[in-house]
Amino acid sequence: MPGFFFIGIYHSNIYLAPHDKNKPYIFVANHISYLDAPIIVKTVRQPVRVLGKVEMSYIPLFGFIYKNAIVTVDRGNAAKRANSVRILKSVVKKNISIFMFPEGTFNETNEPLKDFYDGAFRIAIESKTPVKPVLFLDAYDRMHYESVLTLTPGRSRSVFVVEVRVEGFTLADVPQLKENVFNLMDLALRKYRASWIGDDFAVKRRV
Repeated sequence: MPGFFFIGIYHSNIYLAPHDKNKPYIFVANHISYLDAPIIVKTVRQPVRVLGKVEMSYIPLFGFIYKNAIVTVDRGNAAKRANSVRILKSVVKKNISIFMFPEGTFNETNEPLKDFYDGAFRIAIESKTPVKPVLFLDAYDRMHYESVLTLTPGRSRSVFVVEVRVEGFTLADVPQLKENVFNLMDLALRKYRASWIGDDFAVKRRV
């Protein structure tokens, strides 16, 4: 996203293990900012489709860009939710990665992560596609979830954690896979001292 340079945001990717850009993954990331969607463009340098909540598409101007770049999901509508999942499964069959926020919505706590939904992990097992966790370390500092008008220049880092393979897993193992990925991401966010952890979320100073 060239616009990052002009608004004073400099992005870098950090790889904790070798990453094969020719291999499809179910990418999962923490979700804490309106900036998360454009950060994906700077982070994932391979064919990918993104799943995002439909409510974001209603934001003026930003929503137009969002809904044209992302497969939206309406979690309150079972039929529409199922259709979104079908689309994503068809994408994976074409050797294209998918990107999901398993928390489903912004993490407004002082914990590293909110509880995960099952969707990403069910798709990973059903499609036999490894899960690749990604951390967005600075999105909260660059743009607070409260408003798109809180944009602040500075660094943006994405951390690629080790992939989690799903060979031998069945749908009965979704809770275990979900827990494994959650623990990996939680530990890494604590290691990198993500700025929202352990402080009052409402008064945390953004740098």
